[in-house]
Amino acid sequence: MGNLGELSPYEARDAADFVKALQQLKERSGLTYRELEKRAHRNGDVLARSTLADILRRTSLPRPDVLAAFVRACGDGQRVGAWLDARDRIAAGISAGPVTAPSPGPDSEGLTETQPRADVVTAARPRWSEGRTIALATSVVIVPLAVAAWGLLPGSSADPGTSAPADGWVTIRPARTPDLCLTDGRDRDGAYANAVAVQLPCSRATVPRTYLEPAGEGLYRIQWHHPQQGKGCLTVISAGPVRGLLEPRNDCVQATLFRLERATASGSRSYRIRPSNSSRCVGIVDDDTVAGAEATEERCTDAPDQQFVIRPA
Repeated sequence: MGNLGELSPYEARDAADFVKALQQLKERSGLTYRELEKRAHRNGDVLARSTLADILRRTSLPRPDVLAAFVRACGDGQRVGAWLDARDRIAAGISAGPVTAPSPGPDSEGLTETQPRADVVTAARPRWSEGRTIALATSVVIVPLAVAAWGLLPGSSADPGTSAPADGWVTIRPARTPDLCLTDGRDRDGAYANAVAVQLPCSRATVPRTYLEPAGEGLYRIQWHHPQQGKGCLTVISAGPVRGLLEPRNDCVQATLFRLERATASGSRSYRIRPSNSSRCVGIVDDDTVAGAEATEERCTDAPDQQFVIRPA
């Protein structure tokens, strides 16, 4: 069996490219249609040979349930969430395209006139959390991503002598993989229905847009603005199978506030993101550098995966 991890679903720019990636996934698995059907059955999925042959010869996107069953049968079950997210981005028309010029700030609806629009959205795309059931926990974990961004802003705890972009539209990038940006996606295990923060190629992460909102005393909220989901603020998940990951919640009042700290082992433009009421930091799950890896709250170590760069968008 080939190295499935080297095959990224995010390389596909349209439905035809995505189907080609699925064909490559089957080839690397080394399995026949009959063997894939049997594997799917053992996994508790339904994947008929005729259905599989049909989706691999078309140039349209497969249904989410069929896609998930196929990916698991091919032996790439740990990345089901990434395959589903890449599919949904193509279906929504937001998998590629340049970032439009940002306006001075978000309007009353949390969107801007120049914000990219995605007129077609599938029901499979992960939704944003309402944040009503664990509102108290939001103020504990959402901090990490914001902290990295906020350290670059005026009035933060970062070195006041460092030039910093004003609050507003930005991108938040892992310092060691600056071609990747923090944006919304799925957890790779497919264990959570809502969107979480992941790292994806910046050229394909134009939606949602990230906005840094000053909250006073050098603290900030990290806002995401989406044409359909509206405005959400990043929050650390405090319980469940994806505990520690970050998700956008529509209730920004209860969102965690962030503070930036200069990363001691990095250059002047790298910061680590920390919640204002926590001793932990934001990093990347398993110290991973691949597209689709999730951001998570973890013990502060000054490791490379806990260093972020904030750039004006």
